[in-house]
Amino acid sequence: MPAAVSTVLDHNHPLVSGVTAESPLVRAYQGVRQKRTPVWFMRQAGRSLPEYRDLRVGVRMLDACLDPELSSEITLQPVRRHGVDAGIFFSDIVVPLKLAGVDVEIIAGKGPVFAHPIRTMEDVLSLPDLDPAALDPVREGVAHTVAELGATPLIGFAGAPFTLAAYLVEGGPSKDHIRARTLMRSQPETWTALMGWTAHITGKFLSAQVEAGASAAQLFDSWAGSLSRADYVRYVAPASVRAFDAVRNTPYTVGGETRHVPLIHFGLVGPQLLPEFRTLGTERRFVDAVGVDYRTPLDEAAAQLGSDVTLQGNIDPALLAAPWDRLADDTHEVLRRGRSARSHVANLGHGVPPETDPTVLTRLVELIHSIDVDTLTHASPQSSSTQKAAAP
Repeated sequence: MPAAVSTVLDHNHPLVSGVTAESPLVRAYQGVRQKRTPVWFMRQAGRSLPEYRDLRVGVRMLDACLDPELSSEITLQPVRRHGVDAGIFFSDIVVPLKLAGVDVEIIAGKGPVFAHPIRTMEDVLSLPDLDPAALDPVREGVAHTVAELGATPLIGFAGAPFTLAAYLVEGGPSKDHIRARTLMRSQPETWTALMGWTAHITGKFLSAQVEAGASAAQLFDSWAGSLSRADYVRYVAPASVRAFDAVRNTPYTVGGETRHVPLIHFGLVGPQLLPEFRTLGTERRFVDAVGVDYRTPLDEAAAQLGSDVTLQGNIDPALLAAPWDRLADDTHEVLRRGRSARSHVANLGHGVPPETDPTVLTRLVELIHSIDVDTLTHASPQSSSTQKAAAP
């Protein structure tokens, strides 16, 4: 198995230089509660933005991800338009697989499709390693984006080892991941080898983004919700630990205080798996923040996860197309429930739907920034209507 990846920040990194070290988002992830809740949106780059669609005319998805100028511009578009508190680097979860040499293409309306699914130990052993030089377009895109963002932090991201492995085994998108779960249970040695490979690739991908200037890193485990708790802990969590280890405990110093690059873990998982997203099967908190999907109220999540982790989320994306009053009420309620955690970063409980009106997202950011969360500490669900009257 390849050696573990390690990440080192140089003196120009925005956390080391202090450019983003005290930003509301970074400090919220590190457990410092903010008077004004920081906010960003998953899938905020692209999809719903007309300027994104204009850029993508005649450009394939993976080509856009691997063009440093394009990936940077697409990352910056929602920051300019919406005034969010962070950029999330524009990429795709299969990009590190593509860079390693796996034959994958993203088909419009379908998603990633693999020419050769991985189903045997021989298939796993044939998987190539990821040459560090292949990550140069990612590093360049991140560096250019960070230079443009200034004091606004950039979040790096990667698909979690299980989600990558599930795609590789299924050969494309799947609703139930039957083939992947069958391989997991019937060929555990093959599965462990595959997860070791995806963990290593994910770690390299995350590390490249953080070294190039990302101020936080999020691991997306899109498909972990298909697993039982026992299967997640036994067959999946160790690989996610290894992926996170590539950037976990990456230190920097601010005013004599040693801090670490914040790590966020998100997946579409119910309450049965949520605590494992904090510990990854270990006996301790393993990440700084846990993203909560739209199905679990934040105060219930806080009760499960404890007082030592920041929560991220969890406005229902479906409400972006609802009447404004309904969205505003729900937003107040999410922020109110977020007071139960040590700190809170507002977000959606999943990604921005492509048909979303961008002006709604801009208005939502303005609303979130206008709310003094201290006034919501003891609010009842109904009292959000009084706050809503002052909304933009």
